[in-house]
Amino acid sequence: MDDLKAKYLGLIAAAADEAALEDLRVQAIGKKGEISLKMRALGQMSPEERQLAGPALNALKDEITSALSAKKAALGDAALDERLRGEWLDVTLPARGRRQGTIHPISQVTEEVTAIFAEMGFSVAEGPRIDSDWYNFDALNIPGHHPARAEMDTFYMARAEGDNRPPNVLRTHTSPVQIRSMEAMGAPLRIICPGGVYRADYDQTHTPMFHQVEGLALDTDISMANLKWVLEEFVKAYFEVDHVDLRFRASHFPFTEPSAEVDIRCSWEGGTLKVGEGDDWLEILGSGMVHPKVIAAGGIDPEIYQGFAFGMGIDRIAMLKYGIPDLRAFFDSDLRWLRHYGFSALDMPNLHGGLSR
Repeated sequence: MDDLKAKYLGLIAAAADEAALEDLRVQAIGKKGEISLKMRALGQMSPEERQLAGPALNALKDEITSALSAKKAALGDAALDERLRGEWLDVTLPARGRRQGTIHPISQVTEEVTAIFAEMGFSVAEGPRIDSDWYNFDALNIPGHHPARAEMDTFYMARAEGDNRPPNVLRTHTSPVQIRSMEAMGAPLRIICPGGVYRADYDQTHTPMFHQVEGLALDTDISMANLKWVLEEFVKAYFEVDHVDLRFRASHFPFTEPSAEVDIRCSWEGGTLKVGEGDDWLEILGSGMVHPKVIAAGGIDPEIYQGFAFGMGIDRIAMLKYGIPDLRAFFDSDLRWLRHYGFSALDMPNLHGGLSR
């Protein structure tokens, strides 16, 4: 054992890299290593011999293992020192030329949408991204069996042990902000709710996190005609065209009744979207008259007040307006992409000076 100890401690000390060190580990204490084979032979010894040889072999194995670990750490430290010497940088050198940053398309389009609706008297409301099951589903008239409440579609938060309350969720839409705004401000009310939302989906046109803007207007004499006018004015201002044709298709959303999906007339000549002309139709948003149960959940009397609501994807309308082909690129943090699609930080969008200069 003394010979083995001297042999392997000497070889370990002389090992030049981690590969050589691994070879020595296999030779010494691997499955068929010299020390491992001697430990297997303990079964053939008499009890008296095992009492002497067993502890000695275990001590030898522990010493070799410790030597291997110490040498591995030393090799790692040496490699790190060598890397630090090679990557050394004189921080007193002149810095790179300063570049002006750009605004992300999501931020730009959010500002454009806000500017348009501000002209129509809408204020901006915000709420938490982690919200209760009640605000995200129940208050919006979404029943317990609705597919949107399944774990394959919604991110549920973990609950503390022993907590029997429904779990919180990463909000699946910005509609909970509508309920919170009704509770806080009452009616009449005109708000938009932009912000990030989360759903379990990922492909060229879907990501687990994306951005929506929803609108809500409540008063004593609001109708679908008001909704149609607001959306027409928004689409004309956003796409910067003088005329648009909107098509309202009957649909179903738990929080509106009646509900309608809205298409715009467009053409795709040469692969470029042109709004307000052509024979094609493109769906851009969902809308409808707010369901009386939703108004009541917000603490407002649905016998007195009624209103409309609408919602659209900020990422989607940004892709349509600025010709961005893949939604996933919004979240890649690629500076080349941002320099190409980004906007000047000094140009704030407004209706009078132009939204997208």
